[in-house]
Amino acid sequence: MSKKKVVVDSDNVVEVVDKYDPKRIKRNIIVTLVMLVIAGGLYYLSTPAINFQNQGFCMFVAFTILLIGAITGIKADTNGKNIDVKIRKGRFSKLFLVIGCVGIIGTILMEIISSPLFNSRKYASLINIEESSFTDDIPESETVDNIAIMDTETAKIIGNRTIGSLSDVVSQYEVSDEYTTIDLNGKPMKVASLEYVGFFKWYNNKASGIPGYVLVDPVSNEAKYVKLNTPIKYTKSAYFNQNLERHVQLQYPTAIYEGYYFEIDNEGNPYYICPVLKSNAGLFGAKDVKGVVICDPCTGNSEYYSVGNVPTWVDRVYDGELVTQKYDWYGSYSGGFWNSVIGNKGCKKTTDDYGYKVMNNDVWAYTGVTSVNSDQSNIGFVMMNLRTGESKYYPVTGAEEFSAMSSAEGQVQNLGYKASFPSLINVSGTPTYIMALKDNSGLVKMYALVNVEKYNIVATGNTQNEALKSYKSLLKQYNAAGGTTVIDDEVTEAITVESIQFIAVEGDTVVYITATDGRVFKQKFSEDEGLILIKTGDEVSITYEKTDEKIINIISHE
Repeated sequence: MSKKKVVVDSDNVVEVVDKYDPKRIKRNIIVTLVMLVIAGGLYYLSTPAINFQNQGFCMFVAFTILLIGAITGIKADTNGKNIDVKIRKGRFSKLFLVIGCVGIIGTILMEIISSPLFNSRKYASLINIEESSFTDDIPESETVDNIAIMDTETAKIIGNRTIGSLSDVVSQYEVSDEYTTIDLNGKPMKVASLEYVGFFKWYNNKASGIPGYVLVDPVSNEAKYVKLNTPIKYTKSAYFNQNLERHVQLQYPTAIYEGYYFEIDNEGNPYYICPVLKSNAGLFGAKDVKGVVICDPCTGNSEYYSVGNVPTWVDRVYDGELVTQKYDWYGSYSGGFWNSVIGNKGCKKTTDDYGYKVMNNDVWAYTGVTSVNSDQSNIGFVMMNLRTGESKYYPVTGAEEFSAMSSAEGQVQNLGYKASFPSLINVSGTPTYIMALKDNSGLVKMYALVNVEKYNIVATGNTQNEALKSYKSLLKQYNAAGGTTVIDDEVTEAITVESIQFIAVEGDTVVYITATDGRVFKQKFSEDEGLILIKTGDEVSITYEKTDEKIINIISHE
């Protein structure tokens, strides 16, 4: 038997309500089903990870339950031309309202409980730092023409120029802005997939897919378009089921992804590397990579690998942003949370940017480390392997990267060139920044080397090796080399001058000396103004480095 109760509304109207009215129950069921369908549609569009370590999913569930409770508690009666809306607090709606509110409040509380305030040690322990020797770990650079110092902005320019010459490709696709630095059979490379240009370009080409990708050599400053035998079907610029992020999330619905990085294996086959995160502090805090999903974008097949079992050709298990964040947690919270806020004893942080270095068949992220109380100089460097997570700290004091970039720009201020973010190399046992100098259009015009510890020692050149030779000469002049010998093949000999010319090159005056035996020597006038005293017929003692080049760089002369 159904139970009746009397309800008196605000107008003192007595209403008899059947607590177990079948119509109300049916209405609540229908509303719930409709809301679940809507929630399912919203889930398909946003595709959050079905994982309670995902804040977004927790809020999504809580708000859906809250909305069901709110809607089922509304009764709308039609009275003539008027609609009378009443809030009815039935057991069903009360239950859903309470669960929804508890879910929202609980999610907010768990955010606080998972923060460094309560888990500083867990945040600090995510990374293991090994202090190491810079000269032992970083091989000495005999030449620098094999060092990748191209930044992503330059790679975009070169890649777009390559695609621009392919009329059938450029009309339908564009090169992704997200270049990935990889090690390809021992060589540094930057790679990016083509992407659809909007919904209609995807719709018109979804059956044929994306035909290839762009591979940029950051050493030679050249790019090539690689056409695939099997086109790419799943990509971030596609829609519906061909959208890569949705496709991978639906294959592994509980995975919390850190990103989606385009790479190629050693045979040139394309893949997306999708790192999967887990929380290590509370429900939401201190997220770190536990494995990766590797997706073949041509077939859509995916496979999960734990961190220790990732194939060696994969380079992007850890993102540069994540590894620098982990070091910042270590540098800030090793002494506890309140020390990071008040005392700052022993606290340190990474500088504002990071670079990539290909070494030992892996890609490493490197960045300077500075005290939290000072950002003008580095107290060391940290290098982090993006495949294994291995991290090394080098206690090398000196200029932070942006100071070195400003120093290099000062050498060519008359030309207005801007420095790219530098790479870190070992020159004669000395930590050294090497960087490209670019014009206003973003093209590389010159190169610069800057001493880390003494950043007033700056050398520039039209080629990398020219800059290196000039830099080695400065190291000898300043007695700043860390090794026993600055230049291994240094030669001093007397020559007779047949002719001497002063020629302007890229805003600098370069002195060219031709010897009677036909050899040509050169040096920038700004490096040694004493060159103006040399005349035709003079016998001059010249010190230079042995080389196979036809024009030889002078180290010094008497």
